[in-house]
Amino acid sequence: MTTAENTPLIDVSPLPEGLPARLVEQLTFLAEVDKLKTVLRQSPLAAAARRENDAEHSWHLALMVTLLAEYADEPVDVGHTVELVVVHDLVEIYAGDTPLYDDEGRTSQEERERAAADALFGLLPADQGELLRAWWDEFEARVTPEARFAKAMDRLQPLLLNWMAQGGTWRTPGVTADTVRARKSCIGEASSALGSLARTLVDEGERRGWVERGHDNTDPVVG
Repeated sequence: MTTAENTPLIDVSPLPEGLPARLVEQLTFLAEVDKLKTVLRQSPLAAAARRENDAEHSWHLALMVTLLAEYADEPVDVGHTVELVVVHDLVEIYAGDTPLYDDEGRTSQEERERAAADALFGLLPADQGELLRAWWDEFEARVTPEARFAKAMDRLQPLLLNWMAQGGTWRTPGVTADTVRARKSCIGEASSALGSLARTLVDEGERRGWVERGHDNTDPVVG
């Protein structure tokens, strides 16, 4: 993280003096996370010829959770799952986005994102900072049904966008249909129905030439 990245946006227009300290910390955080709108992902939009940003991605995930929770293999608390998906990418404000097929970037991803979580959630009042950090940790650990379904949505959303783009990031050099199947396997960990959907989209994308052919297209999309 650079000095500029660590400088809170609120410093550009400091809040008026005399506000309650807790409110100042909350507003500082809320202003800071506006940076999420500037973090570009690799996924193409379905509706325009540009890449999506992290804020758009997070909104889309929240809506997907709301509409697709009925397909979860285990009952999930929809409200809490939405909390997980709107928090999980906030760390990319400081850590940057690590594309799914960037194997080199993924080697340092955990270290970068944990440092970013410490810095970003530390802007909040302690109780709220600890709460959001706990949600972020829960998403990463995937030990709850909500976290597993949240992760599934995080992998399904770009799959849908790549399908709409007739390839999108599937055309990344070195990526094959087998690569996509492997990276999307966590979808099936949370939902057998959506795991099957993911497999169908990848198989058909491979058939249409939108992704380089893999060596094996028989393994199910499961964990």
